Amino acid sequence: MQTLPSANYPLASKMKSLCVYCGSSYGAKPVYAEAARALAKEMVDQQISLVYGGGNVGLMGVIANEILRLGGQATGVIPQALMDKEVGHRELTHLHVVKDMHERKALMAELSDGFVAMPGGIGTLEELFEILTWSQLGFHQKPIGVLNVDGFYDGLIAFLQNQVAQGFVKDNQASLMMHETTPLALMIRLQTFVPQPSTKVLDALAAKTLLP
Repeated sequence: MQTLPSANYPLASKMKSLCVYCGSSYGAKPVYAEAARALAKEMVDQQISLVYGGGNVGLMGVIANEILRLGGQATGVIPQALMDKEVGHRELTHLHVVKDMHERKALMAELSDGFVAMPGGIGTLEELFEILTWSQLGFHQKPIGVLNVDGFYDGLIAFLQNQVAQGFVKDNQASLMMHETTPLALMIRLQTFVPQPSTKVLDALAAKTLLP
């Protein structure tokens, strides 16, 4: 059974840690690694520590190494199976080796005051939408952002708006996924985020009152 986060997570009034989801590959363009290093610098400048998947490959390794190079703190959470394949980063400030992916994602959420998705693959999208779902259901009230590097997430943003247009997602649910093209602009959005009550819970209550 998948572990769900507690509904009592603290709000990110003063962000101390940020979970970054990103690719275990570098991607086709140097701009992705450049953006990872720029985000790392912004985080260190604001004294925000990194929480991530614990890898030492691709953009995961880029942002972790840059955080450490700049004197910041980086915490990794990695399943034992991936650690056994020697893709784990062994020079982090903290490294948690856990049983499986479900435990990994739950612990990353628990350790973090906010979440950012950088360019990445299927795993990055899965992590992003799971944490969005948890927010929509009221399991946490932490800010979630997408760093839209070089238009990488344009299609995803448009698809989410199409879900709104087709009546499957409400505007206030879609707005949970903030997006900006630069680390500074995104960090400002995350730091000034004001949580709203869970729309799913409110919808359920409203539907109940309409029952005969």
